Amino acid sequence: MSILVTGGARSGKSSFAERWIMAHTDQAVYVATAQAFDQEMKERIALHQEQRNQTDFTWRTVEEPLHLSELLQSWHSGSEAPAVLVDCLTLWLSNVILAVEGQQDMELRIREEVDTLVEQIKAYPGPLVLVTNEVGDGIVPEYALGRLFRDYAGILNQLVARVCDQVFLVTVGISVELKSREYRL
Repeated sequence: MSILVTGGARSGKSSFAERWIMAHTDQAVYVATAQAFDQEMKERIALHQEQRNQTDFTWRTVEEPLHLSELLQSWHSGSEAPAVLVDCLTLWLSNVILAVEGQQDMELRIREEVDTLVEQIKAYPGPLVLVTNEVGDGIVPEYALGRLFRDYAGILNQLVARVCDQVFLVTVGISVELKSREYRL
């Protein structure tokens, strides 16, 4: 079972994702993709950790800012794949873009990373909840790198939504399941 949870900043998507996984299993791996480069991000990370620690649920935290595909693949073999919550895909994408920034084949490398991750999500044998940000509803970024990020975030979100069993939009703390409501031509 794979779930994609999307929404804007501070919409409640991480809390919803945590509640969803806690309702469906008794323990999970929390994959954190954020990197604490400044005080504000350190505070956000600490808040998320504090919220998880206030439950009786068993979380194992793995920090993986860049090699998410490889991490998921490593859990395919052996015993039963763990339940996993990834928070978040757009931070992972930002890390990927910054890692290849300025390289001649930059966009090709980004797309390869996105495609590889989508294949790992599709193949993952255990419960998998993925948090992402909805970034295309705002203003057009002023800088080329920001526009590149926005475009690839949209591509990533569409590709992941296609392979997930359910997709939830969370806004003002309210979740709505979207995929079952999809109108197909």
